[in-house]
Amino acid sequence: MTTPLRPLPRLIFASRWLQLPLYIGLILAQGVYVWQFWTELVHLIEAAFGNQHALEILVKSIGYKGEALVSLNETVLMLVVLGLIDVVMISNLLIMVIVGGYETFVSRMDLEGHPDQPEWLSHVNASVLKVKLGTAIIGISSIHLLKTFINAANYDEKVLMFQTVIHLAFLLSAIAIAYTDRLLAPAHGDKH
Repeated sequence: MTTPLRPLPRLIFASRWLQLPLYIGLILAQGVYVWQFWTELVHLIEAAFGNQHALEILVKSIGYKGEALVSLNETVLMLVVLGLIDVVMISNLLIMVIVGGYETFVSRMDLEGHPDQPEWLSHVNASVLKVKLGTAIIGISSIHLLKTFINAANYDEKVLMFQTVIHLAFLLSAIAIAYTDRLLAPAHGDKH
């Protein structure tokens, strides 16, 4: 039987629930990403069937500045699809933060045995969450960098250089976090 907490420790421990509105806010942000995804997808489908207005919206949204387009070309299609992939990857990142953060810092969700429990959630902790977030950010940065390189003619050389340097900084940071986690894992008896 556990002994009841004293008032101050009880208050400090209960303060973890202050994070709940933050996670609810991220869920709302996820809803905005879903709306953005479907809006872009509808414009893409309309442009594929020759809708000039939808094509103009797509061209403007991706920042494409080539010759005037009368139909969807491969470059615009690729940039829009990469944008959709980017939205999905950011959405996946949001899910990791919402579910993993809530489970780690607020309260257990008691999903053991649930058929839809994410595989990674069974062994999530703050350290694992940092590594997963780092790799997700690298993936998102990679997609963004690829979009920039495909549309490189519309960017200044400095922008291309700085985006590459920033991507490398993300990569090195994630490697450092993963390496540090690996070094500390034996000290904590933690097996990932």
